[in-house]
Amino acid sequence: MKTRNKLLLLGLSLLCAVTVAFGQARKRGELNLFAWSEYIPQAVLDGFTRETGIRVNYETYSSGEEMLARLMARRARFDLIQPPDYIAEALIKNGQLLPIDRSRLSNFGNLMPEFLNMPHDPEQQFTIPYMVGTVGIVVNTERVTEPVRGYADLFSERHAGRIVVVDDGRELATAALYTLGKSINDFSPANLAAIRPVLAEWFSRVKLFDSDSPKTALLSGDVDLGLVWGGEAALLWQENKKFHYVLPEEGAHMFVDLLAIPRRARNVENAHLFIDYILRPEVSKLISDEFPYTNPNRAARKLLSPEQLANPASYPPGDRKFDTFRYLGEDIAEAIDKMMTDLKNARR
Repeated sequence: MKTRNKLLLLGLSLLCAVTVAFGQARKRGELNLFAWSEYIPQAVLDGFTRETGIRVNYETYSSGEEMLARLMARRARFDLIQPPDYIAEALIKNGQLLPIDRSRLSNFGNLMPEFLNMPHDPEQQFTIPYMVGTVGIVVNTERVTEPVRGYADLFSERHAGRIVVVDDGRELATAALYTLGKSINDFSPANLAAIRPVLAEWFSRVKLFDSDSPKTALLSGDVDLGLVWGGEAALLWQENKKFHYVLPEEGAHMFVDLLAIPRRARNVENAHLFIDYILRPEVSKLISDEFPYTNPNRAARKLLSPEQLANPASYPPGDRKFDTFRYLGEDIAEAIDKMMTDLKNARR
């Protein structure tokens, strides 16, 4: 009887161990990622899963404000997010991010110091740079032969109906502020009123608003000019050197897209594993190959071809200074959004 009881106890112990191990494996086997659409190569996701066994559930958003609303409403739980710099600043201020444990990131040292300790995360506690970019003007020089140096040239009457712009209210409002010589982070009531007629005039000349793939209309010839993300402009330049990238003379904005762990994340270890995987030079290079923004990973840049490094939209020449966004609060974001909606409706 004692032997039988011992065997029974041993069997129960083994069953409990298997159950615990299965639960841990199941927990280790998932990462819920919330990120921009068309921004993480499938090869990267597949490679991570192949190496770790962790399945990545990739859900997307189309604006930083949409991301912020989802996270603040607590309707969903994610393990890793990809916020733009100013949205990360808001999440940090609201206590919505977990500190990054650098001891788990063997590849942190690959990051270039100029992209660390920036205003959105001055102590570099909560975020990791993913990709950096600018917003500028693309010109099909076979169709547009006159010089285009800035916003005034882009939105000239002579280009009416031939322009695509990113469907991003903050970016468009920022462009209008630049033309008036205002700070891009000063959306006072007076400045909002001042940029409204500027945007109304511009919108009457815009053919298409597209944040997901503004390059598509340029490649097809539906439009000849665009205000686009630098990465989209880089892909156009790779396709055909007739697509020139211009940083507007009135001023240019630089954005930093990041990786961060939400406070309510369940799979924190998996999030760190994915971040460290992204920071590997060969993995980061895969991202640059498919989405040629400015790579903040020094080791990855060494793997890029001379042509990639010479792409003026990926790595703008010169030492020009760029402005970055700061978080302005929900009221201002809503005011910008309402103005954009009103102006778009008025052009129909």
